[in-house]
Amino acid sequence: MRIAYILNTYPQPSHSFIRREIVALEAAGHEVQRFAMRGPEGPLVDVQNQAEQARTEYVLQAGAGRLLAAVLKTLVQNPAGMGRALRQVWQAAKRAESGLPRHLIYLAEACYLRDRLAGSGVTHLHAHFGTNAAMVAMLCHRLGGPRYSFTVHGPEEFDSPRALSLGDKIHHAAFAVAISQFGRSQLYRWAAPEDWPRIRVVHCGIEPAKFPTPPPLPDGPRRLVSIGRLVEQKGQLALVAAMAQLRDSHPELHLTLIGDGEMRQTIEAEIARHNLAERITLTGWVDEARVTAELSAAHGLVMPSFAEGLPMVVMEAMAAGRPVIATYIAGTPELVQHDRHGWLVPAGDVTALATAMAALHDAPLDRLEEMGQANRLRVFERHDAATEALKLARHMQEAGAKS
Repeated sequence: MRIAYILNTYPQPSHSFIRREIVALEAAGHEVQRFAMRGPEGPLVDVQNQAEQARTEYVLQAGAGRLLAAVLKTLVQNPAGMGRALRQVWQAAKRAESGLPRHLIYLAEACYLRDRLAGSGVTHLHAHFGTNAAMVAMLCHRLGGPRYSFTVHGPEEFDSPRALSLGDKIHHAAFAVAISQFGRSQLYRWAAPEDWPRIRVVHCGIEPAKFPTPPPLPDGPRRLVSIGRLVEQKGQLALVAAMAQLRDSHPELHLTLIGDGEMRQTIEAEIARHNLAERITLTGWVDEARVTAELSAAHGLVMPSFAEGLPMVVMEAMAAGRPVIATYIAGTPELVQHDRHGWLVPAGDVTALATAMAALHDAPLDRLEEMGQANRLRVFERHDAATEALKLARHMQEAGAKS
């Protein structure tokens, strides 16, 4: 197949799963064109993301003149399609906080995309996240462009399903994808019952070959690593508070925070307030090689999130043979089983989080090694990027056979 991916901001350090999915589709023999509304928000440190940036066409870089020309061309050549799309825009804008002007921009982007795809041989559009990229894909289809599908990750889509017109996007799609059974249940809430059969589960994946037999857990003081954007929903402030609870009882426990974001200064201030500067290290964003090295040096991953889809970093830690401490939310319990693969705690419960961290600290190394081995088996079975990409491709082919 010839497929086009339509994304909002691509590539981003936290969206490596999209890159892996695209690469796996290409490895299976499919051609993939990459379109994004805009480029990365900052400099990319990973060479793989840099390569993806070079292969991506950025719609907004075309400029207002070319977008307007695409709108006028579509209006002249396909007035019926433009009428359908305008009605869709009006309905979506009434529900959304962003209003009509933003949705008219989405329409212009859809006209440009439809024009770019004309004669390209692309038969299927796929978007990641049920936000503006999925809206552009839907409008492009309503203008007479290729059929489309989109993957919903959460939690943002589940916070504003009506404002995002999730029900309409599902209804007009060839199919919609959730990354967990929990995610599918949430889409059932906003889709018409007759659309339920077209909601599929395709997991995000890792590349098992990049996770050879891990080194043994290190001797010496216990180390934890947490990986993610420094934003409210990731719960790092609760993690700092948990470390403060353990300061006297577990003085050798060390935490490394990998990532960056708008809450960095707040987190740094909390670390200073609790006198934890020697116990907590912030690295900022790092490349995959550094992430691998940090996981190898750690005795476990801790993921204190308040809201998630199904975190990629949990999969990567499990593939690296490390136990996981995570919150009992969204799709995480479908992957991490309490006391077998690590510890699950209620989101926002600082004392429960500290108790789990203490349990990991106090557990014998052979018990942690046993968890790590079970983790590798489970994540390789459920989250192989190549296997999941083939599932996605099969859904696309089935949709093409029906059209």
